[in-house]
Amino acid sequence: MSALRVAIVQQSCVADRERNLAMSVRSITEAASLGARLVLLQELHGLPYFCQVEQARYFDEAESIPGPTSDLLARTAADLKIVIVGSVFERRAPGLYHNTALVFDRDGRLAGRYRKMHIPDDPGFHEKYYFAPGDQGFVPIDTAVGRLGVLVCWDQWYPEAARLMALAGAELLLYPTAIGWDPRDEAAEKTRQLDSWQIIQRAHAVANGLPVLIANRIGLERSEGAPGIAFWGHSFIAGPQGELLAEAGDGPAVLIADIDQEASERVRRVWPFLRDRRIDAYGDLVRRFLA
Repeated sequence: MSALRVAIVQQSCVADRERNLAMSVRSITEAASLGARLVLLQELHGLPYFCQVEQARYFDEAESIPGPTSDLLARTAADLKIVIVGSVFERRAPGLYHNTALVFDRDGRLAGRYRKMHIPDDPGFHEKYYFAPGDQGFVPIDTAVGRLGVLVCWDQWYPEAARLMALAGAELLLYPTAIGWDPRDEAAEKTRQLDSWQIIQRAHAVANGLPVLIANRIGLERSEGAPGIAFWGHSFIAGPQGELLAEAGDGPAVLIADIDQEASERVRRVWPFLRDRRIDAYGDLVRRFLA
């Protein structure tokens, strides 16, 4: 089996949706010209990160599916004959909204969607105000390049989500992301946060024997009354032993890597974590706390 060339688009975002999407499409086209067959975009790549504040007017930015963003990505996937994983602020019904990843197959067909399951409510990340948690479970999406386990941002801190995708047959784990630090944080704290973010996701690769792709945004974004978030970029691609195959810095990037599609089989034979799971002893995982 030949290697699968994959790409990540890392970009900044402005208040103009059309400019953001045009930038995404240019980068997708560049990735396809370099031989990429799968392109991952960052979380909410068509919009600035509006969740820093709670303002009802931002619900006007949501769109139905199909809608302008999904139509554009579908056309782009069909024109370039590649698989694209994008992200939208989904209006599912009046008053019901989701943070949704969309997967378009190489013929432009919507292969599937994943609605973000873990919704944060932290300083600068007031997502519970905007997004209902997903209700579809952790189900991989079949495409021309394989079965994709798509998760979104805050999901990346939860090993349960990655494991359930792996148990359902995912061949790759993909995380569209929007994460950064408070610009007022000290340098040492920024380093700890970035290291933790990368370590946890590389650990998902190791624990499940799967390649992992993470696309993060860049740039300082401020909403009214908020100190702002400096999105740190550093999108990366890791192999099934957590080895870094490619990593971006904190600027715009089209990140390319070749993934050995047979590596997971070889690694899992040597590190048979799925075989040795004590499924008879994990019932307490469904409890909030044990003390």
